[in-house]
Order: sequence, then structure tokens, then C-alpha cells
Amino acid sequence: MPLAHVKAGSAAGKRKATGIGPARRIAEELRAQNERFSAAVENMSHGLCMFDAEERMIICNRNYIDLFRLDAKVMKPGIRFFDILQHSVDIGIASQSAAELYAVRKPYIDGAKPSTYEETLADGRIIVISHRPLASGGWVSIYEDVTEQRRAEDELKEQHRRFDAALANMSQGLLMYDADGKMIVRNQRFLELYKVAAADFPFGTTHRDALERLLELGIYTKIDVDSEVAKTEAALRAGKMQSAYRYLADGRTFLVVRQPMSGGWVVTFDDVTERRRTEERMTHLAHHDTLTNLPNRSMFRERLDQALSEPKVAPLAIFSLDLDRFKAVNDTFGHPAGDWLLKCVAERLRRCLRSDKDVVARFGGDEFAIIQSNVRGAADAEKLAKRIVEVIGKPYRDKGREMHVGVSLGIALYPGDGQDADTLLTNADMALYRGKSEGRNIYRFFEPGMDAMVRERRALEADLETALSKREFELDFQPILDIASGDIVGAEALMRWRSPSRGLVSPEDFIAAAEETGLIVQLGDWALRKACSAAAGWPRDVRMAVNVSAAQIKSGGFARSVISALAFSGLPASRLELEITETVMMDESDTVLRTLRQLRGLGVRIALDDFGTGYSSLGYLRRFPVDKIKIDRSFIRDLDKRDTAAIVRTVIGLGAELGITVTAEGVETEAQLDMLRKAGCGEAQGFLIGVPAKASEMSRLLRSQEKLRLSG
Repeated sequence: MPLAHVKAGSAAGKRKATGIGPARRIAEELRAQNERFSAAVENMSHGLCMFDAEERMIICNRNYIDLFRLDAKVMKPGIRFFDILQHSVDIGIASQSAAELYAVRKPYIDGAKPSTYEETLADGRIIVISHRPLASGGWVSIYEDVTEQRRAEDELKEQHRRFDAALANMSQGLLMYDADGKMIVRNQRFLELYKVAAADFPFGTTHRDALERLLELGIYTKIDVDSEVAKTEAALRAGKMQSAYRYLADGRTFLVVRQPMSGGWVVTFDDVTERRRTEERMTHLAHHDTLTNLPNRSMFRERLDQALSEPKVAPLAIFSLDLDRFKAVNDTFGHPAGDWLLKCVAERLRRCLRSDKDVVARFGGDEFAIIQSNVRGAADAEKLAKRIVEVIGKPYRDKGREMHVGVSLGIALYPGDGQDADTLLTNADMALYRGKSEGRNIYRFFEPGMDAMVRERRALEADLETALSKREFELDFQPILDIASGDIVGAEALMRWRSPSRGLVSPEDFIAAAEETGLIVQLGDWALRKACSAAAGWPRDVRMAVNVSAAQIKSGGFARSVISALAFSGLPASRLELEITETVMMDESDTVLRTLRQLRGLGVRIALDDFGTGYSSLGYLRRFPVDKIKIDRSFIRDLDKRDTAAIVRTVIGLGAELGITVTAEGVETEAQLDMLRKAGCGEAQGFLIGVPAKASEMSRLLRSQEKLRLSG
């Protein structure tokens, strides 16, 4: 017998034995089915309500009651749909009347098609209602609370709107790549910067495609695409930011920065053409003389140190040069003619060099220096010296005028005359002054017996040690003008030494000696206290500027000296301005930075003097922001030159951007002052504004100004 028949027979036997009839069996199956249906309905994540053709409720689940916050006692099977609406109005959950709600739903009830619509409840929640008609009449509705979903969608839309607005208003171009290296975001600024169309860089473009396309369009000059792609991929794998400058065929420079992000990376493009040009000008300015475009002292020293640090240093000759009769040219023909002559001398010296490794520099005034490389004994150096004397001694003709100067040279040979830069330069200077003392238009090699200069310096230092106690020092004050208002807003204290035996000693001579011996600390403290005392009697809006040596700040007790001078004089800290040189800014020791920050914290202003010479760098301003920068007089003297004027305007603009006062030194003509005024320079100082004067004369000037102001 088949197995199926056996089982069927057994089941029939059991039913017969138990006495369960067909009607009973159907009822139990129906009950079980209803229990399963109820369980399913109650466990739905959405609300459900079913109505018959008479619009009476058949069943609803707990989610439906909770969603609309209905009373479970009211929600019994058989309740009319309109009464449910009225109940929701009564408990304040509906935002309209029952009649209005019913009028909205009636078309869906009468319609034979499924439909979905939204309803906003009185408490602001948003409910999506899915209406489905039943074949036997009536309908079933599913209710879903989508309030949080809608809020999230709205927030996402707002984020997208903000993102789009940010992209559209960025000053930088931007591309974003996904994890597969395909472009997914591109802003309009990118297209504008590269002057390309959107079709040139469609979404889905890879990094390699973009580089190759820029080459095809002639926007980039020659570039190794494989190398660039490999470097970028390596940086991204390492999770590191990558930046590089891109030089475009049209002369512009872009800074391209690639930054890894989760699931891809973002690239920004910034047009830094003007910034790079300014940096290059400032870098060039920091290492070159503005008048002759020769390397300056710092660049010369850098090249000399570099030559001496080579593993196998070739023999060198160091020349110290000084023009003869140059002062006579200046006095006879004026400073413009003197400047023209210095440029001619610089060019002639350039032509005298025989190798690219040779260096000629201008140290200032009519002082020059030369490094001659690969010297084959003193004969080589002597040959160059004779050539320089001959070439420089030839006449200079300009505008029908003929000028004559000579040159004196001192020569030190490496390694015989010194093993380091300081010794070589000192010995070359000794040889120069020996030559000048013996005549003009002459050269001399260093000899060990040339120590007369050293003896003279020691005598000067000895006199310096007693000069302060003998009250041989005094201060003069040079006024500083606010260009916009035309008022004198401050003065710079200038130290003077009147020696009974030496007469009026130049600050260039005694300040250097004081710094070398350390006497500058004591001398600086005296000048600071004297200047503060003088300024205390001036009008309250006038500041006092005092020059400060690097040695003073490094001494460790400078801040106490400033505090003492202010307390002794009663001068407010805000009226004191300390002028420091770039050599101070170069020293980033804890003592220097701590002292400067402490003084600024007190309210004392810090000014960077002689900005644009020596070691000027924008980096100093970033690492330690100052209150003022003073443009060196050499730039103001050449304001009529286009390049110099552009540099001055750049510095003034830099000051404006950083909120730093800019003071121009050495203003001697109305034309210079007018150009500075138009460029937006804040302050001016120089003979046009006022010559250095005694404290009493400065006080009279300030009182006169105050009277005029009060009377006006």
C-alpha cells in the first residue's frame, strides 16, 4: 500500500476516534488564522486600521491608537470612521474639524484605486497614509510617522544648499574624488581659474585624465604625469597632505593642495601668483642691495660660509674694497649722481670677475667685498686687484659730466690668513685700512703686523667705559609725523657721544664697539630711562621710540629695565615704542621671545626697524607679530624708481593687511611724502619732517602743535 494512503488512513482513524467533526475543525482553523493575523497586525511597525463598506472599523492595531494618541476604550470595533475623526479633534490631535478631515478623505474612500497622501497633525508630526480599497467594500489604511525622516531630509537638503553655496563662493578652485579616484565634485571657481569649460572636465574624470587634459589644452607646461600620479597615490596611501606649486603657461602660479578624506580626497587650487612674486621680491630684497642689485652683506656671508664648509675647500681670496674720492662726487654732483656712480662701479666689478663662483657684494655706502675662488696663490689675487684698480679708475661720464673715483683694496688669503669667515673678513679690512692710510688707489695683502686698528678699537672701548660716568652722552629727538592728520605723534631718541678728546663720535663707530664689549646694556638702560623721562612731560598722545640692541634683550634683565624706566618716569607703557632690528627677530631663543611677549603684554609697542634690509623675512612677522614696521631710508630715497615704489607699496599693503603701522624713514622731499600719502603709509620720519633736536626744542614744537590744535 502507498505510504500516502497509510498516513491518510491513520489521520482519518484518529479523527473518528476523537470525535472531531468538520464544522469544529473549520472553526479551530479560523480561530488560529485570526490569532496569527492579530499577532501580525499588532507587531507591525506602522499603524493599521480596517473599515467595512459601512465605514465602520473592523480592526486597528495598537500602533494606530498610539500614533494618533486615541483612547483605546473609544476605539472599539464598529465605531464609525467619522466618530474616530471627531475623537481626534476632541483630544486636540487633529488640526482641522471632523467635517473638514472627512471631506479630505472622502474621495480616497470612494475611489477604487490605491492612494497615498500626507497629513500634518496639530503637534507638527507628519503622517503618511497609504489607502487601499478592499474587494468586498471598505478599505484598509497604513499609517507611518515620517516626521524624523522629513527632518533629516530637510537637514540634508540644507547641508547640500550650504555646501553648494560654499563651493560657489570659494576663492579657491575645488575638485573632489571618490574612493575609486573619480571626480564627484567640481566648483565653478576651478573652471574660472583654469579658463576651461565644464565639458573639458566631466564628472568621472580621474586625476590622470585631468593632468593630461591640462597638458592637451596647453595650460600646463611640460609635466611628468606618471610621476605626479605616483606621488599623489603614495601620499594618499600614507594619509598625508600633499602640496605643490604649478606653473601655468600664461605665467600664473597655482598652489595645489591634495588632502585625504574618508573615501577619497579633495584638491584645492589657489592662484598665488602675486603672493609668490611678492615673496620672491622680498627674498631677493633680503639678500641683495636695492641700489646696485648686488648681493648684500648677509648674502655674501652666506656664500662665504658655504664655500668654507665644503669638504675640500679650494684656496680663496677675500677682498675688502672702499672707493676713493666718492664723498667728493656726492658733494659736487649730489646724491643722485653718487647713486648712478655706485651702479656703474657695481657693473664694472661684476665684469672683472672670471668665474660664476666668484661673488661681488655691496656692504653699504661705497663699501664692497669680493670672494675670489680657486686662487692659485697670491699672484692670482694680485692680478684681479690690479684689474679692479685699473677698471674702477677709468672716468665715468653722465649727462656731459665726468666723474673720477679710485678704489682701495685689502686682501686676505684662505687658508693662510684665516680659517673662518670672521677672521678672513677682519684681516681683509685691516689690509684695506692699511692701504688707505698709505695712499689711494692701492691694494694691500694682510700682514700679521696690521694690528694698529685693533689697538685703536681698544682705545675707543676704554674711552667708552668711562664716557657714561663722565656724562658725555646725550639724546637728540627726531619727530615722527602722522601723514593723514599732519600731527607729530612721536619722536625717536637718538644717542650722541661728545668726547672731550675725540669730539662728536659717530654712532656707527661707538655703538658697534659698545655691542661687542657688552657696554650697550648699561648704555641702553641709560638711554631708555632718559628718553622716558623726557617723554613724560610731553602731551599724552605723543609716543617715544627708543632703539634697542639685540644684546640688551639677550641680557635677560631687559624687561625689568623697561618696567623700571616707566615707573621712574611715570610714562604709560602704551606711549613707549621699542625699535628692534631684524637680528633680534632672527634669534628665536626662549629669552628673546619671552621678553618681547612680556613687554607687549605690558602694553609696550614693538617696532621692526630698517625693514627691507639685511635679513628681512615675512616669516618673522608670522612668528612674532609687531606693532610697527619702519621702511628703510634707502627705499624712500629711490621712490621715484618704479620697482622700488612697487616694493614700498607692497610693504604698506602688507602692514594694512596685518594691522601694523608703517613708518617711512628718510623722507626728505614733498614729492616723497605725497607718494607715501597716496600709497596709504601711516607715518613719516626724516629731515622734511624735522631734524634731530634737543629735548627742550622738541617740547617747544609739541607745545606749539597743541596750542594750534586747541585754538582750531
